[in-house]
Amino acid sequence: MMIETVRTFKSSNENEKQIDYIIYYPEKHMTINDSLPLLLFLHGAGERGRDIQQIKRHGIPKLISEGREVPFICIAPQCSEDGYWDQEPYILTLIRLIMYVKETHNIDNIVGTGLSMGGFGIIAIAVNDPSLFSAIIPICGGANQLHIKNLRNLPIWLFHGRDDDVIPVENSIAIYKEVGKINQNIKLTIYEGVSHDSWTETYKNDKVYKWLLGFCN
Repeated sequence: MMIETVRTFKSSNENEKQIDYIIYYPEKHMTINDSLPLLLFLHGAGERGRDIQQIKRHGIPKLISEGREVPFICIAPQCSEDGYWDQEPYILTLIRLIMYVKETHNIDNIVGTGLSMGGFGIIAIAVNDPSLFSAIIPICGGANQLHIKNLRNLPIWLFHGRDDDVIPVENSIAIYKEVGKINQNIKLTIYEGVSHDSWTETYKNDKVYKWLLGFCN
């Protein structure tokens, strides 16, 4: 069982954003001092707004609400309805949020994942600060190729549906091919016959969480 709390983060930088987020703790972690890795989850465009409960429609928050426990302290922020995770003010705000939680929770390792718009966001954060994450899993996302070489040392596992009619699978293929030239620790899984929802299959797969944990020392 995961314990959840809704919080608000306000950066001291007026050019950044105020965002609400849910933080989840495995129940057993509430009574021990061992550090757990931090997992950042970024939702898609359909969950933007001012109702934090909307982020439970898909992905890891949905699984947790259904009773699943993940072996991380997990933070799941909400983007405003006119924003995008890969915009600079959100990138900088999310990095500050991550560092705040890291410093206040005795955290050594940080991993990230996101779906659709969130997949773009996770890569954008990693490009901006290549040393922040131990590993990332972008799902049906994409990236600006301009600074993609910043990802040369980051373990990445990309997921996409072959028949995605919202964000083309070519986005993930392009990242895989370009980053793969300089990063041997990148993988791409393409689901045949799957359209935009490539996250349900991914997040219910135990191997995904074991892979992330494998990079947390």
